[in-house]
Amino acid sequence: MTDRTTTSGAGIRGFRAGDGPQLVEAWRRSAPADPITRDRFRSLVLLDANFDPQGLRVAVDGDRVVGAAHAVRRLTPMTGTDLEPEQGWIPFFFVAPAARGRGLGRRLLTDALGWLHSHGRTRVDFSSYTPNYILPGLDAEAYPEAAGLLESLDFRTLYEAAAMDRGLIGFRLPEDVALRLDELTRGATGSPPRPTTTWWTWSRSPGTTSTRTVVATGRTSSGPLPKERGPLTHPGRTQRSGQPSSDVITCLIRV
Repeated sequence: MTDRTTTSGAGIRGFRAGDGPQLVEAWRRSAPADPITRDRFRSLVLLDANFDPQGLRVAVDGDRVVGAAHAVRRLTPMTGTDLEPEQGWIPFFFVAPAARGRGLGRRLLTDALGWLHSHGRTRVDFSSYTPNYILPGLDAEAYPEAAGLLESLDFRTLYEAAAMDRGLIGFRLPEDVALRLDELTRGATGSPPRPTTTWWTWSRSPGTTSTRTVVATGRTSSGPLPKERGPLTHPGRTQRSGQPSSDVITCLIRV
């Protein structure tokens, strides 16, 4: 696929050496609820066995990266010899805030879909690409314009994804949890809570049906822990006895 310029003034071309840092920074500005690091971008995208630089369509305005849409076809089979010749994926797309409102997102996605079609792909899924899973799906509440764009291009919801972790970007303790945390800490020490530098992890054991996330906290690595249900673990070692956890639901919090 040849490089071209959109009517919005931004050119669309394949990924080139040196685009990575700008692309990551543009991603962070565009999707603040789903930030990515340079290391994660390199390992999940650039080092993916199915990565094709021409499939990562990059929008540039002058010398600035202002958007991207990643189109992937399977070059290495997941199992056996099946390359899923009809299947393509778009693991992610974004447009920088300053470049929105001029149709660039639609042009990027249309360009990515055209690239997949030129390689014989007749079915395209957004996000659900393996083995290098990047996003569980599109958060329509965080990105309503992106959801509308996908729908306008005839993408349809197949299922609701359940992420196995809870991102802490923008996270705030619910009021009842904050009050309970304060009660537990005061009950253990008789004084207001003190700062801590310890991260604690709480994981539900297999077989539980509750969907409410419970937060476990520790005051210091050597201090006492509140008696919450389930095993409390610190990376690399067990802090309380109990059955091994399943990591089905995990919440990390600093108190």
